[in-house]
Amino acid sequence: MIKVKLFDQEHEKDLEMEMNKFLEKLDEKKLVDIKYNVAALQEGNEEQIYCFSSMIIYKS
Repeated sequence: MIKVKLFDQEHEKDLEMEMNKFLEKLDEKKLVDIKYNVAALQEGNEEQIYCFSSMIIYKS
């Protein structure tokens, strides 16, 4: 069976740490793919907000 694990963080280092924790427990043979995305938005005159997200596709 194919499954996915979704990750979403405001900082890329937090995303990296969270994904690495998950990948440490996953057998490499079960890894299918990793997708990565960055979104940036700005509301009015406020600072720009980033969203770093990824999806790990794996076999269970």
